[in-house]
Amino acid sequence: MRRNVALIAVLAFAVACYSAAEVSYSNPQTTSNQWLIEYKTDESKVQLTMHYRREKQSGGFNHSSTGFGIGLDQLTGLSRDQMMSSAGNTVRFQLKRDAGTFNFEGWFKEGNGSGHFTFSPNGSFAADLSRQGFGNANNDQLQALAMSDVGFAYINELKAQGYDTATIDQLVRMGNHGVRMEYLQGLKSLGYTVKSTDLIVRMKDHGVSLNFINELTALGYTNLTPEQLVRTKDHGVSARFINEFIAAGYDRASLEQWVRVKDHGVSPTFVKELKEIGYNNIPLDQLVRLKDHGVSANYIKRMKEKGHGDLTLDEFIRMKDRGERDE
Repeated sequence: MRRNVALIAVLAFAVACYSAAEVSYSNPQTTSNQWLIEYKTDESKVQLTMHYRREKQSGGFNHSSTGFGIGLDQLTGLSRDQMMSSAGNTVRFQLKRDAGTFNFEGWFKEGNGSGHFTFSPNGSFAADLSRQGFGNANNDQLQALAMSDVGFAYINELKAQGYDTATIDQLVRMGNHGVRMEYLQGLKSLGYTVKSTDLIVRMKDHGVSLNFINELTALGYTNLTPEQLVRTKDHGVSARFINEFIAAGYDRASLEQWVRVKDHGVSPTFVKELKEIGYNNIPLDQLVRLKDHGVSANYIKRMKEKGHGDLTLDEFIRMKDRGERDE
């Protein structure tokens, strides 16, 4: 997030410094589209950020921004030498997608480039969407689909997996929320057949990544429902969290148990603190009770110093409930 904000700030400055007289559009649009590229020689992809606005029917503008890594071979007309020029030079290049083509013009110097872009929609792709029953796509929708690389292969993948996609708006929403081809195919390879566009968007929005699923699978948590994955992620239960408890001597519990442990503030640090004062292998449910009743390791230690050294953990809980202080 911080990197994207920084990129947009640099973009605004760079474009402001780029002379508008150097830009010539063969197909001008009622938009103000700007691009920024960062290229590092030790990376296989360039980082492309695109900032654009659209006039609203009610007046004013909608501003949007997207950034992603892309292989240099996909940017037709742009070379490494052009990008790394120490003197700087004007560039013109294209990014071709099924839904249309982005035409870029601007300036590059020492790996940093910026400028303006236009979008040329692909009429044949729009016609094909209509033939397939998705409806009639307008230019804004086609640009959104091109931005997220939602094309023929993507739509075919959705159909092959039995998704309930029926409208262009659904395709646009999936693309805007980061549901890429790799995510669709990755879920399938892991045995997940989601089928619902709303549900897969929710998974993506809530941070259920392929890596998150893989890590849970490695711990033996398989055949989970999308709802279980979302709930686990939302409550902050990760493979790392579980592994820390396993390293402390606990068996693998159910995800619901780990969610309860996390929700009640029981951490591996809490377990370690209790172990340091002589309490080992405390059941998870009892750890939750201790936390819920405000019985910390420090409280137990202080009460022992006051002469209550032979009490059980349940007795410490009752003592705390009675309001006995450790001061």
